[in-house]
Formats: sequence, structure tokens, C-alpha cells
Amino acid sequence: MRPILIKNAKIVNEGTIYNGHVFCRNGLIEKIIKNKEVPEGICETSPIIVNASGKLLLPGVIDDQVHFREPGLTHKGDIGTESAAAVAGGITSFMEMPNTKPPCVTNKLLDEKFRIASEKSLANYSFYLGATNDNLDELLRADQSKVCGIKVFMGSSTGNMLVDNKESLEKIFSSVSLPVAVHCEDEETIKRNTAAYREKYGEDIPVKMHAAIRSEEACFISSSYAVELAKKHGTRLHILHMSTAKETGLLEESDSPTKKSITAEVCIHHLWFDESDYERLGTRIKWNPSVKTPHDREALRKAVISGKIDIIATDHAPHTEEEKNRKYFESPSGGPLVQHSLVAMLELVKEGVFSAEMVVEKMCHAPALLFNIEKRGFIREGYFADLVIVDPGRSWEVTRENILYRCGWSPFEGKTFSTAVTHTIVNGNLVYVNGETDYKYRGKQLKFNR
Repeated sequence: MRPILIKNAKIVNEGTIYNGHVFCRNGLIEKIIKNKEVPEGICETSPIIVNASGKLLLPGVIDDQVHFREPGLTHKGDIGTESAAAVAGGITSFMEMPNTKPPCVTNKLLDEKFRIASEKSLANYSFYLGATNDNLDELLRADQSKVCGIKVFMGSSTGNMLVDNKESLEKIFSSVSLPVAVHCEDEETIKRNTAAYREKYGEDIPVKMHAAIRSEEACFISSSYAVELAKKHGTRLHILHMSTAKETGLLEESDSPTKKSITAEVCIHHLWFDESDYERLGTRIKWNPSVKTPHDREALRKAVISGKIDIIATDHAPHTEEEKNRKYFESPSGGPLVQHSLVAMLELVKEGVFSAEMVVEKMCHAPALLFNIEKRGFIREGYFADLVIVDPGRSWEVTRENILYRCGWSPFEGKTFSTAVTHTIVNGNLVYVNGETDYKYRGKQLKFNR
């Protein structure tokens, strides 16, 4: 592994932007040089020199919610293909969800996913262990140093993973010490709404009704119950993919997730799209929870800025184009996002919605702090050299030819972004450079200081 010297970058890190250079050796950030020339001794090591003049240098993005579909659903994507798309988008670490086939609800199945990732993943990785109504013993045996958290579906899910038994939920929330990450949608409300719209439209429900079926009420009933349980039992709760203005009222403002026992995530699609986009994009933006009103989108953006929402992630969930093009009831929810999440957020920076410092805080720093990840998420000496260089002046269009997802499509197809990822460094290795990916490299298992 040759050392890497990144020169003349505009470094975005820990709430500041400054000019400097970063020297990486043996997989770590060895030296950060601020606002002065590079010491001559560094160049005697014959490093790979990356001239980042005019570019931004960020910590590698940590995505706390992806679905890479392996094992069992690899016609949609697998850990190899989707991690390659992730590093092309500036994501250097991911945490993957358990609703694979079979569902990852035992420690034996979890160990198998770690094995697959060690052989295939280009990015660093960890995996959630899924909760069911009857696998508490498995949850309690999970290794806190390697498992990012416990995933609880408090709404419909793939396989036997809907936890709808109140006694089971009480036991999980009162017994588990790992972060409990929840998908919050009330199943009974969704069933009632579905029946009402089916009566009105039959089997040809317009996709735009998805926001009414998977409604604000369905989300709030479930998320408020999760908060109630967490407060009752002192649970470390993390609410995933928050999608409504009303739910943000459940959260406290803070400048750091470490100051809260109840935290929340918002996803790119809920910050970018609103229900008016169903007319243009149809099932391509069919997600659970649903994309909702412009008011909800604006409230979520404000909650990010105020510190109520801690993390921005993707919920990357590829399905084949054939699957997504089916009618409403047959079309699965979810879409691919990891390759385009960072550039989408930096587009919102250019529009004045967020600052670059806040994007780094919510996509890099906060996931590392919230999950207690060892030596990642920051540009600090002694930390792993997970870094991303972006060119804020390079425009490019999302096309079929440059999409890396196995499913081959994107809700951003035809969109021209004005910022491009040029380099992604994982553990001191140049894994992605100007459209070229090093498929020989393998990431590392994330470690958690708990």
C-alpha cells in the first residue's frame, strides 16, 4: 500500500472549511497540514500524489441504512455490485439491513453475511440483526463490537420480520442494549387505508395515492409508540427514514447525537422529492414510508438544520426495472440511491438549503458518533483514511451508461448534477478515481467502541 498525499484541498470537516493537505500511510491519516506548504520529508516516501486544487475533501460517507439484497435476492443487487456503486458515490462504509432471503434473524446468518462481505465488499461494512416476535435470545447474544444495531420492523416487511406483538416489543425495548433501529408505520392504519382506496379504484390505484395509504397518521402512530417504549425502558432508539412533519415534534434538538437517547434519520428521497413528483416518476419513487407533501419535505429539511434529525442516509433498495414497472400493488417499494446520495445533497448545498459543513456532519460525523464507530467519520490524524474528493465545478448527467447499480436504473436518470465525486479512498486505498473502480480492493468490518 503506497502512501497517499492529497494536496491543495479545501477540507470540509468538523464544522469548518480550510485549505490544506492530508498525508495517508498504512491505511491511516498520518498528518493534516493546514494552510501551509507540504513538508519536504513527506515526499521522500514516494507517495501517490493527488492534486485536489479547486476540489473539496470530505470524510468518507457512512450510510446507516442500505439493502444490498444478498443473500437470496441477488438478481436485484449484491454486496459486490452495490458497494461498488456506493464507493463511486463517496460512501466508504455501510450498514446493511436484515430483510434478505432468508431474513438475517440469527447470529449464524449474520456471520454468513460478514463472510460474504469480506469476500465481495469494496466498502467497509456492518450488518443489523433483525428482530422477530420470538428471537429475543438471538438479539441478546449479538456481539456489540461488530453488530451495528437491532432492526425492528414496526410495519410491514419482507419475510417473517413484522414485530406486531406488544409483549415482544416490550421485551426487545427493555432488554436490548444495542441501538434499536425502527421502521415505523402502523400496519392496521395502512390496511384500513388500502381497503378504502381499493374500494374506490379497484386494483388500479394511482401511484400518487401511496402517500395517502402510507399516511402521516400511519407513521406517527407507530413512531410515537416507539418513542413511548424507549422512554419507558431507557432504550437507545434510532428512528429510521422519518417522512412527516408531525413526527419531527417527537424529537429533541441537539448539536450532537451523543447527547440524546432517541435519534432519527431522514433519507435523500424524503429531502429531495414530494408528492407532486409521482406524476412524473410513478413507482420509481414508491418507497415505504412514502414520499409525502411539500410541507413534510420542508419540515424535514428544517429538522436537519435544527438538530432534531441526526443522520442523512439512503435506504438504498434496488429492484429490477421490470418489478418497478408493475401496477401499484405488484410494484415493490424502494429504489437505488447510494451512487447519487452525496452529489444530491451537495446540489441542495448549491441551492442554499444546507451548508457543506452540515452535509458532512449528517452523513459522516453523526453516523460515526451515533453508532460509536471506531476511528471513522472524521478527518483526524490516527483515523482510518476513508476520504472523498469532489469537484464542485464538474457537471454530469445521470445516464444508463454511468449507473453502476445492478438494477440499471435510477430515480435521478436524466438529472444533471453540478458536483462530481472524483476520488474515493477506503482505508488508504484509492478505490475509485475519475470513473474507474479498483474491483480488487476489499473493505473492512466496522468496529464499534461499546
